[in-house]
Amino acid sequence: MKLYGSATSPYVRKVRVVVKEKQLPVEFIVADPWATDSPVPVLNPLGLVPVLERDDSSALFDSPVIVEYLDSLKTPALIPVAGDARWQVLRWAALGDGIADAAAARMVELRRAEPQRSADALKRHEAKIARAIAFVERELEDGPWLVENRLTLADIALTTAFGYVDFRYPHEWKSSHPRLAKWFAAMSARPAFAETRPPQ
Repeated sequence: MKLYGSATSPYVRKVRVVVKEKQLPVEFIVADPWATDSPVPVLNPLGLVPVLERDDSSALFDSPVIVEYLDSLKTPALIPVAGDARWQVLRWAALGDGIADAAAARMVELRRAEPQRSADALKRHEAKIARAIAFVERELEDGPWLVENRLTLADIALTTAFGYVDFRYPHEWKSSHPRLAKWFAAMSARPAFAETRPPQ
């Protein structure tokens, strides 16, 4: 299988971490979806990454779909199959994707020419991130994992999201959220995260 995407995308990184944690035979190929010779629009008509090309040449796209497919290939499951733990994991994963969405939208807004830039939009994106950080700080329990006392997609999605915040929206949030900062540092030290850090 082949995974196409950007080395800086939080959604691609999330999939790459899943691949590494589950030790799956997936080749990562850096692909710019905007390039004229890019394979991405051929595989995904929306022209977005990540895209997973399976061994039968069919393609899956959108990181939640790709993650769920990869998770089905090898145990232990990162997404519980049933029960309250499943909904807890999916809730955390949705929060992680939402944090990444807000950080990406903020970056896009900042790339506009200054006369077209919206200060209100920037404030909205930053407020979403601030609320999410405060929410996780409140909800975190003692221990290394978010759900079921083991690694799940919840841990992966949130760690990649906060990594993207630090990459695209670097600001001081850790000193005022010490429990989250400690958890994030421990998760970020895992080899799967260390090996997929975006290039500086």
